[in-house]
Amino acid sequence: MEFLGTTFGKPYTLETNVYIRGSGDGKIIGREMKFHLWFDPTTDFHHYIFFGVLRRSFLVDDVPIRRYPRKSDATFPLRPTGVNGSIWDASSWATEDGKYKADYRYQPFVAKYTNFKAGGCSAYAPAWCCPVSASPFRAGGLTMQQYRAMRWFKDTIWCMTIAGTPKGAMP
Repeated sequence: MEFLGTTFGKPYTLETNVYIRGSGDGKIIGREMKFHLWFDPTTDFHHYIFFGVLRRSFLVDDVPIRRYPRKSDATFPLRPTGVNGSIWDASSWATEDGKYKADYRYQPFVAKYTNFKAGGCSAYAPAWCCPVSASPFRAGGLTMQQYRAMRWFKDTIWCMTIAGTPKGAMP
C-alpha cells in the first residue's frame, strides 16, 4: 500500500500493489490500483489490513477496498511478503501525473505507526494455518457487513485503476 498524497481540496489517494514473482514488471492485469480515501489519513490513526493465502485482501478501517483472488499460482504472489515504510518524493508521477510537486515548506514529513501487527502463513501452508488474529477473515471470507461496505466503497468512493482493470469492475 502506498499513500500518494493529495492536492489542496482533493482526497488522499491510496495505491495497492500486487507483485508476481517479486516484480511489478509482469504483464498481470489489475496488479496496481488507486483509490481515493473518504477521510484525511493525517488527522488520526486508521486500520490498514493486507493478507490472505487464498486471496490478497486490502481493508481500510474494516472496509474491503480490494480483493485479488488466487486463481492460479502463475498470477498470484507466492514469495514471502514484506512490509516497508518510507517517505519519498514521487510527485513526478503520483500527483496527477506530476502536475503538482512536493512542497518542502511543510517538512519534516513524518509517518507514525501504532498497534502494528504482523504474522502469517506460507502460500503453501496447510488449511489449519489461519490469518493473524486482527483479521476479519477468521471464517475465510467477508462478512455480510463487509460485502455491503465494499459495495458502498465501489459505488461511491473508488476512483481509478491501473494496468487495464476497467472502472466499474469490483476491486
